[in-house]
Amino acid sequence: MKDRIKRDLMDLMRIPGLSGHEDRVRRDLRNRLDAIGVESRSDRLGNLVAHFPGDGPRVMLFTHMDQLGFIVRKIETDGLIRLERLGGVPERALTAQDVLICVGKGRDVSGVIANKSHHATTALEKYQVTPYPDLYVDTGLSSAAEVEAAGILIGTPVVYAPQAKAFSDDFICGTSVDDRAGCAVLLEVARLLKNRTSGPPIDLAFTVLEEFNLRGALPLAQKLLPDIAIQLDLMLATDTPDMGARGEMVLGGGPGMSLYSFHGRGTLNGVIPHPALVDLFERAANAENIPLQRSAQVGILTDLSYVQMVGEGVASIDMGFPMRYSHSARELCNLEDLVSLARLLEAALGHIGPKFSLNRDDYT
Repeated sequence: MKDRIKRDLMDLMRIPGLSGHEDRVRRDLRNRLDAIGVESRSDRLGNLVAHFPGDGPRVMLFTHMDQLGFIVRKIETDGLIRLERLGGVPERALTAQDVLICVGKGRDVSGVIANKSHHATTALEKYQVTPYPDLYVDTGLSSAAEVEAAGILIGTPVVYAPQAKAFSDDFICGTSVDDRAGCAVLLEVARLLKNRTSGPPIDLAFTVLEEFNLRGALPLAQKLLPDIAIQLDLMLATDTPDMGARGEMVLGGGPGMSLYSFHGRGTLNGVIPHPALVDLFERAANAENIPLQRSAQVGILTDLSYVQMVGEGVASIDMGFPMRYSHSARELCNLEDLVSLARLLEAALGHIGPKFSLNRDDYT
């Protein structure tokens, strides 16, 4: 299982898929599901879903396939390119980063976000973060005509240059661990579900637009009308010196369960999980002897925030894996956490039968 998850994750991290431009990732995921023997379909937005029939409350198990990045905003006459951010891109982590301008497979153009020469910076500039509107990308092309001839136009998607590296002790580092790691886990769950003989009906989905507006999964949920929604995403690792006060989430410590999330910066939304699902994952973790870490964070938001409001309301929970350095060009996770998350999901889904109660009074 670990080797399969590692292979899928490393491959997926190398495929660019800016939010709203996920098609290369979607096609690769579809091909991987085909190789497993699992049929899938896409909707108009590009969400990819595979259905596993069963008996009991309907489950939507999903993760997002898109990544954050940039859009070409302006092409200067000298060929330098200005960017607009797409998603929560941290300005302080941008200068000197390699980027990939996504013109088309086999035609993508490499570039670098320029960093003013050190020898020319003033004493004050050495300690300042350059605002992203002042940054520009250098591709080595020397005129607007050359840039446009390469296929780069206003609106062209740009991502951190895709990279994937394996460190010692099962650490995986690179671009878009958020949330290609979730995609790799779902592929493994699909392999497990394909051979099951009982269990609830499950719609396993890879969704779009999470990094843009968190609503790509919403039309899919409105069509599927699940009773239960389980979303996979990163959990903020707090095992580095700068994060220690934020919680107790450790890389290599096992999968995580969010007990509270709230995005206090502009979007007043979040998820407080349904008690039936908290109980479900705690029981499954205990039964399988899987360590289960707990998270409660402000500043975090997933597309589950909107899915939970579909229909008469959906019993929802965010599950995930510890990850360091979120939304930077080099994120870090641990393979063992992903393996444990896949095992935990298999066990929890196996506990959902026709009589599984979603009555809150049975749990509180």
